[in-house]
Amino acid sequence: MSKIWGRSRLWLICVCCVALLSVAGELRAEGGRPNVLFIALDDLNHWVGYLGRNKQTSTPNIDRLAKRGLRFTRSYCAAPVCNPSRAALLSGLRPFSSGVYENNDDWRPVIAPELTLPTTFRKAGYFAAGSGKIYHGAYDRHSDWDDYLTKVKPDPQPNGNTGVDGIKFAPLDCRDEDLREWQIVEYGIEQFKKTHDKPFFLTVGLHKPHMPWNVPRKYYDLHPLDQIELPPTQANDLTDVPEAGRKMAKPAGDHKAMLASGRWKEAVQGYLAAISYADAMVGRLIDGLDASPYKDDTIIVLWGDHGWHLGEKEHWRKFALWEESTRAPLIWVVPGLTKPDTVCDRTVDFMSLYPTLVDLAGIPKPAHVQGQSIRSLLENPQAPWDLPAITTYEFNNHAVRTERWRYIRYANGDDELYDEMKDPYEWKNLADDPAFATKKAELAKLIPATNAPDISDEKGPRPRAKRKNK
Repeated sequence: MSKIWGRSRLWLICVCCVALLSVAGELRAEGGRPNVLFIALDDLNHWVGYLGRNKQTSTPNIDRLAKRGLRFTRSYCAAPVCNPSRAALLSGLRPFSSGVYENNDDWRPVIAPELTLPTTFRKAGYFAAGSGKIYHGAYDRHSDWDDYLTKVKPDPQPNGNTGVDGIKFAPLDCRDEDLREWQIVEYGIEQFKKTHDKPFFLTVGLHKPHMPWNVPRKYYDLHPLDQIELPPTQANDLTDVPEAGRKMAKPAGDHKAMLASGRWKEAVQGYLAAISYADAMVGRLIDGLDASPYKDDTIIVLWGDHGWHLGEKEHWRKFALWEESTRAPLIWVVPGLTKPDTVCDRTVDFMSLYPTLVDLAGIPKPAHVQGQSIRSLLENPQAPWDLPAITTYEFNNHAVRTERWRYIRYANGDDELYDEMKDPYEWKNLADDPAFATKKAELAKLIPATNAPDISDEKGPRPRAKRKNK
């Protein structure tokens, strides 16, 4: 009898322990929401080591972050220009829904604070803090955060030649800490050193590699000029590009000036140097997180706001709908979900960031948010995914990107079609080839059916009515 009682008592103790552990687990689940580190880079195209697009680039810190989690190989911006790209990502509203198409569109009157990503996290009980360039600088709204670094000292200026016309580059004889990026990152590191009574949503926005590509000389030295290779190009590449595409490329502008200057390689060197400096700052930030108590319970997402051309298709800068101007890095590290050193080849765009972050944090997705969570891909990079990436530049100009194809249609009806598997530099436009008529028609169905008018013109904000595509 005593043996039976002893076994029963042991069983009862085990049941109680399991119950207590279950309750404790529930409490940890309720109170242990993940922190978020949200890292933005400006004008960083796909010249990062892990993507392999340009073997000359040096991004050891971004690459080690990529190995720590999941890296996407086909990730695209909502718009190939700073202001609409960031407004879309942070509001959850695509450009063709908000009417924010260009850098001179003040989005603040039409995107209320309660719609934005930082405000959504604040309302859910997070402490939101930020530094650097998150919104486009001309239309900052720091009040969306609880705390924001608003004062940084300006960068030093170079001596002598500063570039070719509007393409600005020059080495600086200064220290890393003399640039504003150092202060922006330092703010983030200081947040890691603090004791927070709430989970934090921390946004750190690096300006580099945005022009001017003025960074300490040691980063230029990483890329010796006599070893610089120009990006792959094709003579007369715009011959088969329709008028609307040539108009965006502006070959008689930056590209003509660069060819006349003979300094194309110097410009490439400057961009590579600026990327390397930005990479070093990412490394400082990640090291700061790793030295903190928050290392193991912080989601990290790193993204670039859009791509950049350096002479491909006779074009410089962004402001176009081709691969170079629309593709940018995307890395996720989600404790307990992503696996180290994994790769996802599914095509996604940055409208997925807002819904994915709230999903991971256990926050209901706001009704207005248009993107879809990619949580399933973070858990299983091979999971089914059939949504294309959609990129919009100015009114009614769109690009659809799938895993194999890019289809561009402009407001005037001009179009382009590229087979990205066979033609990764988009040298042959297949839009007028009858052999691809069925594929073009299939992709054309993915073009947005309605487009909000631009919110700003000479007469100020326009009505919010939508117009049908012709």
